[in-house]
Amino acid sequence: MTVDRNNSEVTFRIAAADQTDNVLRVLDEAAGWLGTRGIVQWPLRFEAEWVAEAIARGETWLVCAGDKVAGTITLDWDDPLWADLGGSAGYVHRMAVCRWAAGLGAVMLDWASDAASHRGVDVLRLDCVSSNARLRAYYEARGFMHRGDVAVGGAPGQRHDEGPVTWVSRYELDLS
Repeated sequence: MTVDRNNSEVTFRIAAADQTDNVLRVLDEAAGWLGTRGIVQWPLRFEAEWVAEAIARGETWLVCAGDKVAGTITLDWDDPLWADLGGSAGYVHRMAVCRWAAGLGAVMLDWASDAASHRGVDVLRLDCVSSNARLRAYYEARGFMHRGDVAVGGAPGQRHDEGPVTWVSRYELDLS
């Protein structure tokens, strides 16, 4: 898919295994930037194994502005964090934008909504740490409805059965 953003062609390309470093570079930059703002959304450094399965399934995308990597997004079709609500949905994970491409998030969410609609699902879902008030307000301004806060085991950005507990806010966009 190609869209126009500030007269620059924006493309979405499925990330291949040999592009894992590009995905990690974008995620690490975003995590570092969040950290400087006092927001603990993700770990400061991502491990390759944390993204490897989604890349292997073809669910992780690199977003390019012109010929330069500007962001990454994972769009998949199942998330146990939402098991209590059911329904058919697309799930946005690890959406990050390079600082030089700030503002590209809206294009990425529109792309994810279109991709999920074309797949025939009812809603698009995502989550963020509950303490990230700015991101929560951004999602709400984009039409996402808050669907409750839940505790997740593991450090921020991870999902484990043990370790510290992180509270995340779940958001849902109706696609019908």
